[in-house]
Formats: sequence, C-alpha cells, structure tokens
Amino acid sequence: MTAQLPLWAANLAVFDTETTGVDTSHARIVSATIALLGPAGEVIERYDWLIDPGVEIPPAAVQVHGISTEVARASGIAAAVGVRQIVERLREMLERGFPIVAYNAPFDLSLLAAEAGRHGVEWPADLSPVIDPLVLDKQFDRYRKGKRTLEAVAAHHGVEIGMAHDAGDDAIAAGRVLQRIAVKYADVIPGELDELHCAQVEWSAAQAANFQDYMRRVRDPSFIADGRWPVRAGRTSETGRTS
Repeated sequence: MTAQLPLWAANLAVFDTETTGVDTSHARIVSATIALLGPAGEVIERYDWLIDPGVEIPPAAVQVHGISTEVARASGIAAAVGVRQIVERLREMLERGFPIVAYNAPFDLSLLAAEAGRHGVEWPADLSPVIDPLVLDKQFDRYRKGKRTLEAVAAHHGVEIGMAHDAGDDAIAAGRVLQRIAVKYADVIPGELDELHCAQVEWSAAQAANFQDYMRRVRDPSFIADGRWPVRAGRTSETGRTS
C-alpha cells in the first residue's frame, strides 16, 4: 500500500469518542482516542481518555461501549479536564500538519464542540483539514448496497476492527479505511488537503439532500437531513450513528 498511498494520507490523526447518548448537543464524552497513524496504518502515537461525564451513563450506552457510571466515576478524569486535553491535542495535530480523520465526523466533532462550550474550552476557529471516510465512501461508491456503519465499511475494505465501539479501535480502523479509499480512488480524490476538505463540505450537503428526498418519498414528508460538515451547530440527533 505504501508505494501507492497519496502523500496527504501518509500520516493521519485519527479521532473517535464513546458517549452517553446520540444527541450531540446533550450527550457527554465517556472515552476518546486520538492516534497518529503512519503510511502502513501503524500507530505512531496514541492518546486515550476515560472521562467521568458528570452525569449517569444510560444502560443503553453502557451496552454499546461497556463503560458504566461506576467505572467512569472511579477511574475517569473530570470532564472539563478531559475535554480541554482532547481539543488541545487535536489542535496540536493540525499545527503539526496532520489532518484529522473521523468516521462520521459531524457526530464526534459536533459533540466535542458542544462539550467545549459546556466547559469553557476555546474551540478552534477553523478546524481544518478534516477527512471523513464515510463521506468519501458514499461519494466514490455511492451505489453499493448495504449498511455504511464503520464495521460494514471496514469489512468491505478489508480492515479489521479489534473491538467495535472501543474509541481506540474505531479511530484506528477509520484511519486505515481512509488509507484504503485513498489508494483505491487516488485518481479522483483531490490531491491537496484544503481542496479535499472543501469538497467534503459539498459532498456531505449533496448526500444529505439525496437522503432527505428519499426519506420524504418513502417514509416522512417532513423529514430533514442535516448536511452540514464537519461540525453542526445546535441540536443534532444521530439515532443512526454510523460508528
């Protein structure tokens, strides 16, 4: 893979969270991982957080990621401290020239932005460049049938996930999926990170508009799909979270 990998995909700052729920304006971060991947998908650096969200972790969320309120309170750091560290680490990765990779970026980044506001942490004015493997997979293989969860898309691209719904394993798998996509579609993916970031803004909006049209035809005439990317302001419910 290394010889064919575009230069921009050689080093990636991957990011994922596990949370108390799916509404990005109200859910809290329970765990998070930021890792730096090399050109072969190897982990060069890794930073993990277990956070006490300050609220009860609902049983439904515990069933997903396995982190109970008791575990978070006993072993987690304060939410304000953790959120500040995560934002600072993401900012540092960008300053070092590494793009942020997040699968279904509007979920994790909107949630983190809401947490930053909740705890008085300064949010980067321009969080860029971000790369979202979900947006790219939909854009370049739009007619493929089946689910677009991280598990499904990783399997399609031949990437193994150690433990699904573990922030670290999910983040690393997302980066490796991105590298597979970068190789497979190298001839059509923009070759500059700023250009790629801007293209995803447009692609996400178009994908949401198409999904909205479909849902209004077959299920709910008033359905609204939010195509803002990579961060959505305000209340966003992600009941079909794809990670």
